[in-house]
Amino acid sequence: MTLRFRNETTDRSSTLDETLFSVWNLENVKIVKRVIVSVVGVTVLLIGIALLVLPGPAFIVIPIGLAILATEYAWARHWLKKARRIASGVISGHNARTENR
Repeated sequence: MTLRFRNETTDRSSTLDETLFSVWNLENVKIVKRVIVSVVGVTVLLIGIALLVLPGPAFIVIPIGLAILATEYAWARHWLKKARRIASGVISGHNARTENR
């Protein structure tokens, strides 16, 4: 009777592994990763926007939020590059807006 119980347990675990593998295929993992990155990135970005009027380092937090979103979205990469250009212009003392025209 013990041997039969072990076989049933082994059969259950193998079907459980097959079920988990079919549920967590590569496409589902990509979707879950994108959702997590989106939620975290938008949250950090919104906190950064709120810090524009609240006391805090908004000009540090907003690019961090954009960098998180840039791992998944092209529009965020575009805005991050634009923010980098503006920041480097401010640091070097140039006006980044007039140079791009």
